[in-house]
Amino acid sequence: MMPVLHSTKNLQIVEPPTTTREGIGRFECTDTYTVFHYGRMPDLIPGKGEAICRMAVFNFRMLEEAGVPTHFRRFIPPATIEFDLARVPDPAAGPPAPGERNYLVPVQVLFRNELPQGSSVHRRLADGELTPAVIGLRTIPAAGAKLERPFIEYATMLDDVNRFISRGEAQRLAGLNSEHFQAMHDTAIKVNEVLTGHAAKVGLSHCDGKAEFLLSSDARLVLADSPGTPDESRLMYNGVHCGKQVLRNWYVANGLDMPTRQLIADGVPRSQWPQPAPLPPEFLPAMSDLYRSLSETWTGECRWNAPDLHAATQAVSDLIGQ
Repeated sequence: MMPVLHSTKNLQIVEPPTTTREGIGRFECTDTYTVFHYGRMPDLIPGKGEAICRMAVFNFRMLEEAGVPTHFRRFIPPATIEFDLARVPDPAAGPPAPGERNYLVPVQVLFRNELPQGSSVHRRLADGELTPAVIGLRTIPAAGAKLERPFIEYATMLDDVNRFISRGEAQRLAGLNSEHFQAMHDTAIKVNEVLTGHAAKVGLSHCDGKAEFLLSSDARLVLADSPGTPDESRLMYNGVHCGKQVLRNWYVANGLDMPTRQLIADGVPRSQWPQPAPLPPEFLPAMSDLYRSLSETWTGECRWNAPDLHAATQAVSDLIGQ
Protein backbone atom coordinates (compact mmCIF):
# COMPACT_ATOMS: atom_id res chain seq x y z
CA MET A 1 0.00 0.00 0.00
CA MET A 2 1.11 3.56 -0.71
CA PRO A 3 -0.22 6.42 1.44
CA VAL A 4 -2.06 9.10 -0.52
CA LEU A 5 -0.74 12.59 0.24
CA HIS A 6 -2.86 14.29 2.91
CA SER A 7 -5.47 11.50 2.60
CA THR A 8 -7.01 9.09 5.07
CA LYS A 9 -6.92 6.35 2.42
CA ASN A 10 -4.05 4.11 1.30
CA LEU A 11 -3.82 3.48 -2.43
CA GLN A 12 -2.82 0.16 -3.96
CA ILE A 13 -2.32 0.10 -7.73
CA VAL A 14 -3.40 -3.32 -9.00
CA GLU A 15 -3.09 -2.41 -12.68
CA PRO A 16 -1.64 0.97 -13.72
CA PRO A 17 -3.68 3.11 -16.11
CA THR A 18 -2.46 4.08 -19.56
CA THR A 19 -3.44 6.88 -21.91
CA THR A 20 -6.02 4.57 -23.52
CA ARG A 21 -7.14 2.24 -20.75
CA GLU A 22 -8.25 2.54 -17.13
CA GLY A 23 -6.26 0.70 -14.52
CA ILE A 24 -7.47 -0.88 -11.30
CA GLY A 25 -6.90 0.69 -7.91
CA ARG A 26 -7.86 -0.12 -4.36
CA PHE A 27 -8.47 2.35 -1.56
CA GLU A 28 -7.99 1.06 1.95
CA CYS A 29 -9.91 3.37 4.28
CA THR A 30 -7.89 3.89 7.45
CA ASP A 31 -8.68 5.02 10.98
CA THR A 32 -6.74 8.27 10.47
CA TYR A 33 -8.28 11.73 10.16
CA THR A 34 -7.11 15.04 8.69
CA VAL A 35 -7.75 18.68 9.61
CA PHE A 36 -6.21 22.07 8.78
CA HIS A 37 -4.74 20.77 5.47
CA TYR A 38 -2.00 19.25 7.62
CA GLY A 39 -2.39 15.68 6.50
CA ARG A 40 -2.79 12.76 8.86
CA MET A 41 -3.10 13.79 12.49
CA PRO A 42 -1.40 11.83 15.29
CA ASP A 43 -4.35 9.77 16.55
CA LEU A 44 -6.27 6.79 15.19
CA ILE A 45 -10.05 6.58 15.67
CA PRO A 46 -10.88 2.88 16.01
CA GLY A 47 -13.34 1.66 13.38
CA LYS A 48 -13.51 4.93 11.46
CA GLY A 49 -12.07 3.44 8.28
CA GLU A 50 -14.56 0.60 8.03
CA ALA A 51 -17.48 2.83 8.99
CA ILE A 52 -16.65 5.34 6.25
CA CYS A 53 -15.88 2.64 3.69
CA ARG A 54 -19.29 1.03 4.17
CA MET A 55 -20.95 4.42 3.74
CA ALA A 56 -19.01 5.01 0.52
CA VAL A 57 -20.01 1.61 -0.89
CA PHE A 58 -23.65 2.28 0.00
CA ASN A 59 -23.45 5.69 -1.73
CA PHE A 60 -21.85 4.35 -4.89
CA ARG A 61 -24.63 1.80 -5.26
CA MET A 62 -27.35 4.34 -4.45
CA LEU A 63 -25.96 6.85 -6.94
CA GLU A 64 -25.59 4.24 -9.68
CA GLU A 65 -29.23 3.26 -9.16
CA ALA A 66 -30.05 6.96 -9.64
CA GLY A 67 -28.23 6.95 -12.99
CA VAL A 68 -24.89 8.46 -11.92
CA PRO A 69 -21.91 6.59 -13.45
CA THR A 70 -19.14 5.95 -10.91
CA HIS A 71 -15.68 4.41 -10.87
CA PHE A 72 -16.72 1.82 -8.24
CA ARG A 73 -15.91 -1.82 -9.05
CA ARG A 74 -16.40 -3.81 -5.83
CA PHE A 75 -16.22 -3.80 -2.05
CA ILE A 76 -13.50 -5.88 -0.37
CA PRO A 77 -14.44 -6.17 3.33
CA PRO A 78 -13.83 -4.81 5.78
CA ALA A 79 -12.51 -1.46 4.53
CA THR A 80 -11.31 -1.57 0.90
CA ILE A 81 -12.91 -0.29 -2.30
CA GLU A 82 -11.73 -1.42 -5.73
CA PHE A 83 -12.25 1.10 -8.51
CA ASP A 84 -11.36 2.10 -12.06
CA LEU A 85 -8.11 4.01 -11.84
CA ALA A 86 -7.32 6.95 -14.12
CA ARG A 87 -4.09 8.87 -14.60
CA VAL A 88 -3.41 11.80 -12.26
CA PRO A 89 -2.29 14.91 -14.17
CA ASP A 90 0.94 16.61 -13.21
CA PRO A 91 -0.06 20.15 -12.08
CA ALA A 92 3.31 21.46 -13.21
CA ALA A 93 2.57 20.32 -16.77
CA GLY A 94 -0.47 22.55 -17.12
CA PRO A 95 -4.08 21.60 -17.92
CA PRO A 96 -4.81 18.36 -19.82
CA ALA A 97 -4.62 18.85 -23.57
CA PRO A 98 -7.79 18.96 -25.71
CA GLY A 99 -8.85 15.44 -26.61
CA GLU A 100 -6.89 13.87 -23.76
CA ARG A 101 -8.72 11.07 -21.97
CA ASN A 102 -8.50 8.72 -19.03
CA TYR A 103 -7.45 11.21 -16.38
CA LEU A 104 -8.60 12.43 -13.00
CA VAL A 105 -10.19 15.84 -13.54
CA PRO A 106 -8.02 18.16 -11.40
CA VAL A 107 -11.00 20.25 -10.26
CA GLN A 108 -13.58 19.45 -7.59
CA VAL A 109 -17.18 20.63 -7.61
CA LEU A 110 -18.53 21.79 -4.26
CA PHE A 111 -22.19 22.07 -3.32
CA ARG A 112 -23.56 23.95 -0.32
CA ASN A 113 -27.09 23.58 1.02
CA GLU A 114 -26.61 25.09 4.47
CA LEU A 115 -23.96 27.31 6.05
CA PRO A 116 -23.22 25.81 9.47
CA GLN A 117 -20.51 26.89 11.88
CA GLY A 118 -17.21 25.86 10.32
CA SER A 119 -18.24 26.55 6.72
CA SER A 120 -15.52 28.47 4.89
CA VAL A 121 -18.23 30.70 3.42
CA HIS A 122 -18.46 32.66 6.69
CA ARG A 123 -14.73 33.45 6.70
CA ARG A 124 -14.72 34.34 3.01
CA LEU A 125 -17.70 36.68 3.44
CA ALA A 126 -15.95 38.38 6.37
CA ASP A 127 -12.75 38.75 4.32
CA GLY A 128 -14.60 40.14 1.30
CA GLU A 129 -13.74 37.15 -0.90
CA LEU A 130 -17.47 36.49 -1.37
CA THR A 131 -20.58 38.65 -1.32
CA PRO A 132 -24.04 37.55 -0.14
CA ALA A 133 -25.38 38.07 -3.66
CA VAL A 134 -23.00 35.47 -5.09
CA ILE A 135 -24.52 32.78 -2.88
CA GLY A 136 -28.09 33.94 -3.46
CA LEU A 137 -28.58 35.99 -0.28
CA ARG A 138 -29.33 39.64 0.45
CA THR A 139 -27.48 39.92 3.74
CA ILE A 140 -24.63 38.27 5.62
CA PRO A 141 -26.00 34.90 6.80
CA ALA A 142 -25.93 33.64 10.35
CA ALA A 143 -24.28 30.31 11.14
CA GLY A 144 -26.75 27.58 10.27
CA ALA A 145 -28.50 29.48 7.48
CA LYS A 146 -30.21 27.32 4.87
CA LEU A 147 -29.96 28.29 1.22
CA GLU A 148 -32.99 28.35 -1.06
CA ARG A 149 -30.98 26.56 -3.74
CA PRO A 150 -27.57 24.90 -3.63
CA PHE A 151 -24.56 27.13 -4.09
CA ILE A 152 -22.19 25.48 -6.56
CA GLU A 153 -18.52 26.41 -6.74
CA TYR A 154 -15.20 24.98 -7.85
CA ALA A 155 -11.79 24.42 -6.31
CA THR A 156 -8.45 22.96 -7.27
CA MET A 157 -7.64 19.54 -5.83
CA LEU A 158 -3.94 18.88 -6.43
CA ASP A 159 -2.47 21.90 -4.62
CA ASP A 160 -0.91 21.79 -1.13
CA VAL A 161 -3.83 23.96 -0.04
CA ASN A 162 -6.62 23.90 -2.59
CA ARG A 163 -8.08 27.21 -3.68
CA PHE A 164 -11.49 28.32 -4.85
CA ILE A 165 -11.62 29.25 -8.53
CA SER A 166 -14.08 30.73 -11.00
CA ARG A 167 -16.15 28.61 -13.36
CA GLY A 168 -14.02 29.78 -16.28
CA GLU A 169 -10.74 28.88 -14.60
CA ALA A 170 -12.24 25.57 -13.49
CA GLN A 171 -13.05 24.62 -17.08
CA ARG A 172 -9.59 25.65 -18.24
CA LEU A 173 -7.80 23.65 -15.54
CA ALA A 174 -10.09 20.67 -16.06
CA GLY A 175 -9.20 20.46 -19.75
CA LEU A 176 -12.86 19.83 -20.62
CA ASN A 177 -14.90 21.13 -23.52
CA SER A 178 -18.11 23.02 -22.76
CA GLU A 179 -20.30 19.94 -23.12
CA HIS A 180 -18.23 17.85 -20.73
CA PHE A 181 -17.87 20.70 -18.25
CA GLN A 182 -21.63 21.29 -18.17
CA ALA A 183 -22.14 17.54 -17.72
CA MET A 184 -19.79 17.61 -14.72
CA HIS A 185 -21.74 20.53 -13.23
CA ASP A 186 -25.10 18.84 -13.80
CA THR A 187 -23.90 15.50 -12.42
CA ALA A 188 -22.62 17.18 -9.27
CA ILE A 189 -26.06 18.72 -8.75
CA LYS A 190 -27.61 15.26 -9.17
CA VAL A 191 -25.16 13.77 -6.66
CA ASN A 192 -26.07 16.50 -4.18
CA GLU A 193 -29.79 15.88 -4.68
CA VAL A 194 -29.44 12.14 -4.05
CA LEU A 195 -27.23 12.55 -0.98
CA THR A 196 -29.32 15.36 0.49
CA GLY A 197 -32.51 13.39 -0.04
CA HIS A 198 -31.11 10.29 1.65
CA ALA A 199 -29.76 12.33 4.54
CA ALA A 200 -33.21 13.78 5.16
CA LYS A 201 -34.76 10.30 5.15
CA VAL A 202 -32.48 9.16 7.97
CA GLY A 203 -32.76 12.34 10.04
CA LEU A 204 -29.54 14.06 9.00
CA SER A 205 -28.68 17.35 7.32
CA HIS A 206 -26.35 17.20 4.32
CA CYS A 207 -24.97 20.71 4.68
CA ASP A 208 -22.29 20.63 2.01
CA GLY A 209 -20.06 18.28 0.10
CA LYS A 210 -17.98 17.79 -2.99
CA ALA A 211 -17.71 15.63 -6.07
CA GLU A 212 -14.63 14.54 -7.99
CA PHE A 213 -14.62 13.09 -11.48
CA LEU A 214 -12.52 11.28 -14.01
CA LEU A 215 -12.78 11.50 -17.79
CA SER A 216 -12.77 7.90 -18.94
CA SER A 217 -10.97 6.38 -21.90
CA ASP A 218 -14.27 6.49 -23.83
CA ALA A 219 -14.82 10.17 -22.93
CA ARG A 220 -17.44 9.68 -20.20
CA LEU A 221 -17.50 11.75 -17.03
CA VAL A 222 -17.46 9.32 -14.11
CA LEU A 223 -17.91 10.11 -10.42
CA ALA A 224 -14.81 9.28 -8.37
CA ASP A 225 -13.47 9.28 -4.79
CA SER A 226 -16.01 8.55 -1.99
CA PRO A 227 -18.88 11.07 -2.06
CA GLY A 228 -21.26 11.53 0.85
CA THR A 229 -19.00 10.24 3.61
CA PRO A 230 -18.10 12.51 6.55
CA ASP A 231 -14.62 12.93 5.03
CA GLU A 232 -16.17 14.48 1.90
CA SER A 233 -19.49 15.92 3.13
CA ARG A 234 -20.56 17.91 6.18
CA LEU A 235 -23.31 15.92 7.89
CA MET A 236 -25.15 17.11 10.99
CA TYR A 237 -27.65 15.61 13.41
CA ASN A 238 -29.74 17.99 15.52
CA GLY A 239 -27.15 20.72 15.05
CA VAL A 240 -24.15 18.52 15.96
CA HIS A 241 -21.40 17.87 13.43
CA CYS A 242 -21.03 14.15 12.63
CA GLY A 243 -17.36 14.14 11.70
CA LYS A 244 -14.02 15.84 12.07
CA GLN A 245 -15.42 19.37 12.46
CA VAL A 246 -15.91 18.66 16.17
CA LEU A 247 -12.20 17.84 16.44
CA ARG A 248 -11.24 20.92 14.42
CA ASN A 249 -13.36 23.01 16.80
CA TRP A 250 -11.57 21.55 19.82
CA TYR A 251 -8.14 22.31 18.37
CA VAL A 252 -9.15 25.90 17.60
CA ALA A 253 -10.84 26.45 20.98
CA ASN A 254 -7.67 25.31 22.74
CA GLY A 255 -5.29 27.32 20.59
CA LEU A 256 -3.83 24.19 19.02
CA ASP A 257 -4.84 24.69 15.39
CA MET A 258 -2.10 24.30 12.78
CA PRO A 259 -1.14 27.44 10.78
CA THR A 260 -0.62 25.43 7.61
CA ARG A 261 -1.56 28.23 5.20
CA GLN A 262 1.08 30.48 6.74
CA LEU A 263 3.67 27.69 6.78
CA ILE A 264 3.11 27.07 3.07
CA ALA A 265 3.14 30.80 2.27
CA ASP A 266 6.44 31.10 4.15
CA GLY A 267 7.92 28.18 2.20
CA VAL A 268 8.51 26.02 5.28
CA PRO A 269 9.14 22.40 4.16
CA ARG A 270 6.62 19.88 5.48
CA SER A 271 9.45 18.03 7.20
CA GLN A 272 9.94 21.10 9.39
CA TRP A 273 6.31 21.71 10.29
CA PRO A 274 5.50 21.46 14.01
CA GLN A 275 3.87 18.24 15.18
CA PRO A 276 0.19 18.65 16.08
CA ALA A 277 -0.93 17.91 19.61
CA PRO A 278 -2.64 14.56 20.15
CA LEU A 279 -6.26 14.39 21.21
CA PRO A 280 -7.14 13.63 24.83
CA PRO A 281 -7.47 9.82 24.96
CA GLU A 282 -11.10 9.93 26.10
CA PHE A 283 -12.08 11.57 22.80
CA LEU A 284 -11.20 8.49 20.74
CA PRO A 285 -13.92 6.06 21.91
CA ALA A 286 -16.53 8.83 21.64
CA MET A 287 -15.50 9.59 18.07
CA SER A 288 -15.39 5.87 17.28
CA ASP A 289 -19.00 5.52 18.47
CA LEU A 290 -19.98 8.59 16.43
CA TYR A 291 -18.54 7.26 13.16
CA ARG A 292 -19.99 3.79 13.67
CA SER A 293 -23.40 5.16 14.67
CA LEU A 294 -23.41 7.47 11.64
CA SER A 295 -22.53 4.57 9.33
CA GLU A 296 -25.26 2.35 10.78
CA THR A 297 -27.82 5.17 10.53
CA TRP A 298 -26.83 5.98 6.94
CA THR A 299 -26.67 2.43 5.57
CA GLY A 300 -29.31 0.73 7.74
CA GLU A 301 -26.77 -2.00 8.41
CA CYS A 302 -26.14 -2.68 12.12
CA ARG A 303 -22.71 -4.24 12.58
CA TRP A 304 -21.24 -2.83 15.79
CA ASN A 305 -24.22 -2.36 18.11
CA ALA A 306 -23.20 1.28 18.28
CA PRO A 307 -25.19 3.81 20.32
CA ASP A 308 -27.99 5.46 18.35
CA LEU A 309 -27.05 8.73 16.71
CA HIS A 310 -28.84 10.82 19.33
CA ALA A 311 -26.76 9.24 22.11
CA ALA A 312 -23.53 9.31 20.08
CA THR A 313 -23.82 13.00 19.18
CA GLN A 314 -24.83 13.89 22.75
CA ALA A 315 -21.76 12.09 24.08
CA VAL A 316 -19.50 13.97 21.69
CA SER A 317 -21.14 17.29 22.58
CA ASP A 318 -20.76 16.65 26.30
CA LEU A 319 -17.12 15.62 25.98
CA ILE A 320 -15.70 17.85 23.27
CA GLY A 321 -18.25 20.68 23.17
CA GLN A 322 -20.19 22.11 20.24
